[in-house]
Amino acid sequence: MSSPLLEIRQLRKTYGSLAAVDGVSFTVQRGECLGLLGPNGAGKTTTLSMLAGLLTPDSGQVLIDGRALAGDTDPLKRQLGLVPQELALYEDLTAAENLAFFGALYSLEKATLHQRMADALAIVGLADRARDKARTFSGGMKRRLNLAAALLHDPQLLLLDEPTVGVDPQSRNAIFDNIEALRARGKTILYTTHYMEEVERLCDRVVIVDHGKVIADDTIAALRARAGSGGNLLKITLAQAPAGAWLPALRQLAGIRSAELAGALLSLELDDLTASASPILHFLREHHETIVHLSSDRPNLESIFLTLTGRQLRDT
Repeated sequence: MSSPLLEIRQLRKTYGSLAAVDGVSFTVQRGECLGLLGPNGAGKTTTLSMLAGLLTPDSGQVLIDGRALAGDTDPLKRQLGLVPQELALYEDLTAAENLAFFGALYSLEKATLHQRMADALAIVGLADRARDKARTFSGGMKRRLNLAAALLHDPQLLLLDEPTVGVDPQSRNAIFDNIEALRARGKTILYTTHYMEEVERLCDRVVIVDHGKVIADDTIAALRARAGSGGNLLKITLAQAPAGAWLPALRQLAGIRSAELAGALLSLELDDLTASASPILHFLREHHETIVHLSSDRPNLESIFLTLTGRQLRDT
């Protein structure tokens, strides 16, 4: 495997007696979308601020392309594009004027800047609103304009700090589409959120932080296995609560990890839903059980987080 584009080594940041970030380490590979997941107050934004050079860590290192980041003025920061949680726009400027301002901060030449502005507005779907003032935009459109500003200098690594906070479902989907388009262009993305469904849709790998520490770093599939939830879930509601004398025999069927009966509800965890569903239904029919409802699902990151931490994701 090639060297990571971003490497975090034992980052620590304290505020008095509070360790906001306490020895955080992880890597982000080139072209990867990594989800940095955790509840509010877990240390995600503090970590991101240190990665961007906006906060100086008490200890630890941030390496970009194998070189250590040395503060806010380090030229290495040109490889980063930061989309902060708080909107960074001028409400009385048009979309194009906002981008021209931020482009000037990157010292982009006029012709290059105009092309980059056009490209960025096209990526985020705001090309037709270039001459409209930012104050006329919805919250979701402002966040997309914020993303466009972070793209002007063509960064290799995008740091996205909860970019969908406070936006409507349509705007969220538009932002997801933007991120997926950037991935297709080969960009590396670090995405912080406390929304499980966003990570499951967008990310290759997940780092979960809680109380300033990394408690998991792996693919979603591997996290399911680690949390003991690697299979598919099948729930079957029977017409009436059975005696359940057949339950031990059901558990012996191939592909069944567990089977529990609570009243008329039979809950099963399976290796492969497609392979196991038919034998299970046949088994129940042979034992004269009538099925009135069934549903299937896979364990999600919410349940995995609860298993790993013992508390809900949005708890603080």
